[in-house]
Amino acid sequence: MNIPSELKYTKDHEWVKIDCDILTVGITDFAQGELGDIVYVEVDTLDEALEADAVFGTVEAVKTVSDLFLPVAGEIIEFNDSLEDEPEKVNEDPYGDGWMIKLKVENQSDLETLLSAEDYKELIGA
Repeated sequence: MNIPSELKYTKDHEWVKIDCDILTVGITDFAQGELGDIVYVEVDTLDEALEADAVFGTVEAVKTVSDLFLPVAGEIIEFNDSLEDEPEKVNEDPYGDGWMIKLKVENQSDLETLLSAEDYKELIGA
């Protein structure tokens, strides 16, 4: 299972890449594996400011639909439009082409609530 050490994680199985006050967010390799074949990604909160743990979208797999939770408070400034036509990118490359949103962080101190790769491995029993 791929859990890149340079990323941060949430208990809800999102990964976070930090670049100053902009975060790139997607779901983890573990999450996409649990969901199965992803057929649709919906993010209808573009340009909205949301609180941490708010639902920012959904991911639909053949077997289920799962909510996507915001890792920290902030404004969603970009959606990976390529997922509209190719949602399978989340399965094929969850940490690369399968990213979902970019988020402008409201409060930098919120980043301290995110899990390290080691903490995330412990959470999922990897």
